[in-house]
Amino acid sequence: MMIDSDAAYQALLSRDTRFDGVFFVGVTSTGIYCRPICPVKAPLHKNCRFFNSAEAAEKAHFRPCLRCRPELAPGNAPMDSAHRIAERVVAAIDEGLIEGEESLEQIAGRFHISGRQLRRVLQNELGVSPIELKQTRRLLLAKQLLTETQLPVTEVAFASGFNSLRRFNDAFQQHYRLAPSRLRKTAREGAIDVSEHASSQLQLSYRPPYDWQAMLEFLRQRAILHIEAVENDSYMRTVRLGKSQGWIRVTHAPERHALKVEFSHSLTAVLPALLRRLRNLFDLSAHPDRIAQVLQQDPLLAGSVEKSPGLRVPGAFDGFEMVIRAILGQQITVKAATTLAGRFSATFGDPVSTPFPALTRLAPLPERIAEATVDDIAQHGIVSARSRCIIALAQACASGELMLNSAPDPQEAIKQLIALPGIGPWTAHYIAMRALRWPDAFPKEDIAIRNNLGGVSAKEAEALSHAWSPWRSYAVMHIWHSLSGK
Repeated sequence: MMIDSDAAYQALLSRDTRFDGVFFVGVTSTGIYCRPICPVKAPLHKNCRFFNSAEAAEKAHFRPCLRCRPELAPGNAPMDSAHRIAERVVAAIDEGLIEGEESLEQIAGRFHISGRQLRRVLQNELGVSPIELKQTRRLLLAKQLLTETQLPVTEVAFASGFNSLRRFNDAFQQHYRLAPSRLRKTAREGAIDVSEHASSQLQLSYRPPYDWQAMLEFLRQRAILHIEAVENDSYMRTVRLGKSQGWIRVTHAPERHALKVEFSHSLTAVLPALLRRLRNLFDLSAHPDRIAQVLQQDPLLAGSVEKSPGLRVPGAFDGFEMVIRAILGQQITVKAATTLAGRFSATFGDPVSTPFPALTRLAPLPERIAEATVDDIAQHGIVSARSRCIIALAQACASGELMLNSAPDPQEAIKQLIALPGIGPWTAHYIAMRALRWPDAFPKEDIAIRNNLGGVSAKEAEALSHAWSPWRSYAVMHIWHSLSGK
């Protein structure tokens, strides 16, 4: 994607938060690259080079600014198929999939393209090769950990994806021309907590505005007992990623346009995947200005967009967990569904130790549910039809037939979901909104939406909704939010 140099320079001069993470500027006179909101004096236009991504800036041998810290820039929500593929490859790297047995060709196969096409997509969208993308993401995470936590340098190296401390030191020295220990000197001093529930904090940035209270209320109403909890200004949950188990607590830092993530040190080894999932859960890569520009053109939505410009689409920390909660909520109240989800997690979720009394279980794994019988599930007050649906879903996820955390094609995933017994179009599109992070999902069967549109049919609602594309998921959230009276 080409960047208009003059327009980018004007955005740089304005320090407009809308452009944070959209592009980066390399300064040839210093060899440093910055976010467009960097507080330092703006360089001369002739000394600026503009890049689509931090990875592209580093490929051009620029070093990250220590003031604005490019590793904190919010991401970019996918708007087209090429961007979505690039975003999913980044997610695959963060989840560690590329580190395993899957080759680049196998990753490309998920998207029904060749490895050569995948490389071309990454080059066009991010300006880098897969190897360069992986290296930069590792280094930027390491830089953030060195700056914001007191984790030992060795743990930082492994948490960032390096196989040895020597390789980490060499890469850091080569790319940033300084030793990791020098950067660590700017971090806080103090003793390292080594207790059972020891934790550290990191921040995840977003583009303002952000309606934190609306996000918390949505999650509060749907929190799964024993696994999730919302208290005052925080969201907490247990976490299982691979062999790592622990807990996180998320709070809001509005003055920094960021969320603060406290994580147990037991999760250090899976930090890239953890942070990626939290970005999805809290919809931190959204562009509120682009969304508002489309939605406020409709008189039906204009008032809600003006009143709640920072409304986001809550995602899912784990797709399987979220879909189970959605199935349990079919045709019953939110409160009743919460009760059923609590019974389900108490039975099928493994116990875990946390410093929070409300968090005692890990989310059930699909492999365990796949082996359950209808009676095993139904005995908790879950009707047989939904029990069969849950088992079929678990079997599809356990076999790898259905991918909910990294689905490359949301429309194909919707077809797979509808093919399962007990999942209809409404539930499938709701899942696409949240678990698949599809900004243009639209559950046209939703009676509240249809009534809000004047009592139209599902087909008519679908036709009317196209005026909101590609942000129909956000339109749905505005309609639900306005109906709640908030």
